[in-house]
Order: sequence, then C-alpha cells, then structure tokens
Amino acid sequence: MELATPLVAPVSAPLDRAFAAPEASHPGQSAFRLLVDGTEAFVVRMQTARMAVRSLDVQTYIWHADLTGRFLAWQLLESADRGVKVRLLLDDMDARAKNAHFAALAAHPNIEVRVFNPFASRSGTLGFVSEGARNFKRINRRMHNKTWIADNRLAIVGGRNLGDEYFGASDEVNFVDLDFGMVGPVVRDASASFDHYWNSPSAYPIQLLDAQAVDVKALEKLRLRLDEYARQSAGSHYALALREDPAVQRLISGDWSVEWSGTYRFIADDPLKISMEKRDANRAAVSAVLLPAMRDAKSALDIISPYFVPGDKGSTGLVNTARAGSQVRILTNSLAANDVAAVHGGYSRYRNKLLKGGVQLWELKPLARATPDENGKSEKSVFGSSGASLHTKALSIDQARLFVGSYNLDPRSTWLNCEQGVLVDSPALVTQFRAIFEAQTAGSHAWRVTREAGGLRWTDDKGESATEPGTTFSQRMQAWLARTLRLDAQL
Repeated sequence: MELATPLVAPVSAPLDRAFAAPEASHPGQSAFRLLVDGTEAFVVRMQTARMAVRSLDVQTYIWHADLTGRFLAWQLLESADRGVKVRLLLDDMDARAKNAHFAALAAHPNIEVRVFNPFASRSGTLGFVSEGARNFKRINRRMHNKTWIADNRLAIVGGRNLGDEYFGASDEVNFVDLDFGMVGPVVRDASASFDHYWNSPSAYPIQLLDAQAVDVKALEKLRLRLDEYARQSAGSHYALALREDPAVQRLISGDWSVEWSGTYRFIADDPLKISMEKRDANRAAVSAVLLPAMRDAKSALDIISPYFVPGDKGSTGLVNTARAGSQVRILTNSLAANDVAAVHGGYSRYRNKLLKGGVQLWELKPLARATPDENGKSEKSVFGSSGASLHTKALSIDQARLFVGSYNLDPRSTWLNCEQGVLVDSPALVTQFRAIFEAQTAGSHAWRVTREAGGLRWTDDKGESATEPGTTFSQRMQAWLARTLRLDAQL
C-alpha cells in the first residue's frame, strides 16, 4: 500500500492568507477555538472545504445521508472538481450501509476512499450478522476518531460525527457536542495521525472491497442527486448560515476568536489497537495520557462524558481525587436522555460509590423541543432546537488544562475502539468550558443526583424525585439487564 502525506504548498491559498500571519506572530504556539454551537460547527467544515485548494482529509465514525451529511458530500465533490485532493477515511460500522455512495465518490480522480476494519460483505443484513457472529472479536473494535483537515492549515477534532443530530439540525433529538477548531503546528500533528491511520493495515481502499461499485456512471448519478438536493435545500437554515453567518466572514478574513497556547498534546491511539490480544497501554494512548492527568488534579476536575462507565478502578480513582481535596464534578446522560440504555445500566452500578466518596453527579435531561416564537423561529442554544442527548467528550483539570476529543470514560473507549483528542494548557479555554458545564448542569437542563437517607434523589428546578425521572419501562429493563449481567467490558 502506497504512503500518502498531506500536501504542503507556499502561502498562497485562502486559508494560508487567513492564518499564516497569526501563526507567524505566535511562534511555537497553536490556536484553539471551542466549537459549541452546531450551526458554527457545520459552517466551519463547509467553509474550509470551500476555501481549500490543496487537500481535504476527513476521518469519521458516522456519516449520515441527511441534510447536513449530503451538503458536506456535495461540497467535497465540488472541491474535488476544483482540483482539491480529497481523502475520506471511514469506519465500516456505518460506511458499509452507504457503500454504493462512497464507492461512487471514489471514482472521482481527486477523491480517495479508505474503509477502516471493513466487513467483507458489502451489503445485506444476513451478511452483516453472519460476519459479525463469525468475527465478533475483530468487528467489535472500531475507529471512533473524528478529524476534518483543510489544506493542512485548519483542523477540527472532537466529538462530532457528520449528520444532522451532531449539528443541531434534527427534528427529533440533537446531540450536545463539542469540537476544537485548531490552527498552527497542532494541525500538522492531526495530519500525521490521519496519515498513520490512512496507511494502517486496517485501512482498505474501497476499490479492493467492491471494485465494480467504483464506477464513473454511478458517480455522475450521485452528482446529479447531490446537486438537486443542494438546490432544494438552498433555503434551509444551514444554507442561509453559510451565506450570511458573520462567523464565515471572520473565518475568511482570519479574524477568528481563538486562544493560543504553546503547551498542548494531540493524542491518538495506535490504529493497531484494534488487533491487540492483550491490553497494551502503549496502544491505548489516549487513556494512558488522560487518566494520570486526571489523578494529578489538585483543586478541580470537571468531566462531561455521555457514555460514562468508570469501573471499579476508575471509580476508586475519582473518589480518591475528591477525598484528596479536589472538587470532582461529572455530567453524563440520564437514562431518559441516553441513546444507549445499556450504557446507563453499566454507569448506574457506580453511582452510590461515587456519591459516597464525594463526587458530584449531574444527568442531562431529554429536553423538550423548543416552542416557535411569534416569527416562527425556535430558540437556538447549545442544546439545539429539539430534544437533547449528551455527546460531548471533554474534561478540565484544575484551572489550567482542557481535553476535547472522541474518548468516553468507559471500557470501550479505553480498550476496544480507537480514539483521539487534544489536551491543551489554557486557563482561558478552561474558563469557557466551565461556563459550558455550568449551563448544562443548570436545573433547567439537568438533574443533580444526590444520596439522602441511603437512597438516590434527582433534583432539578421543578422539584425532586426518588426514582429515575422521565423513563419508560423498556429503558429501565434494558439498564437493569446490563447492570445485572455486568456487561461493562462491552460498554
């Protein structure tokens, strides 16, 4: 398999002109911006694809064929038509169902598609189930990384996959999520990680998996469908934001509000992690860096993790940190908001231990859809305009260090899936993150979980409950089953 590296060129492209001078004025430092709002997270991806002239590298776990997912595919195809070299690196747990579309894109001379840890069968439920049963140990391990890199000049890394619920565009449930937008040497670190995965033995060119589907006629049919979809969606909130949002103009001009830091670390698991027979901390690089950093907290540890299953050792570590004098605060999904009830069952086994040890817990509510105002617009916030489920994976240590990435505090992220993220020293970024934490743990958005008279209590701005609020019998049964069967290793 040939090697591939990101293209580098003189300072001549729009993204170069926007950010070369700020980079030069901050030698040895990189710039970081928290992308909180879903619309901005979408617009930055779209606009950087429009501004790119050399390369676009996209690594993702999920790519939905919905409003935002199709817009992004349409834009990448348009960029490729202009001569931009596009590389798509996709985990096959989701990509297999869209094999025909990704294979069609690969027929473009400027688009390469590789599939990570692929299924041999490319369609059909029977083949999916059969292969999963025969090769469960391999199929169960996935690439969970999310990276967007434009011209090796600006990168986005964090929790968002590509689809409506990650950008606040869903009519049903949207994810509360977070990314880092980054400029500077850290972008080259992200590119090096992308190349490491791209050149991994587990990343297969889609031509090797389904050569017949890589067809120019299929590409032209897909192009027509995407063009028509873009025309039909020209009046959507996201298309309007791309034309009118002030953030777009600031990005184009380089007048982007960022925080610079010379102390940061881009962390990514070894892609060979998915093939390890025994637990190897050298391959599980994200947890190997994060867990000791968390233990070193002196005054404060704030964690947002949607899928939070700390285990016995993790729970003990958090309790020890709290008992040593640090304020330890954790926000995770409530059972009512969790899209994987079994994960909540694994987490709930450790609630009493954490609370008894002085750890503070909040659980996000499944927020109801916002009511349109007199102009027919719904209120927009970090929670989107619909119901919410937590998807942010971030934590701050004391008043100094912030991590944002794809890593959940659970056994799956630690030992099964490949993960990545960025740990940066920046009091200003920690202040921003703690403000997000305060907003998301307010009584209008989350339940505070406490122990009273030996039992658990859930409290919000409306009152108190002695049972898990807002849940269905089915949710409670799924959580109970996972808790009883002790399925932690798979959660």
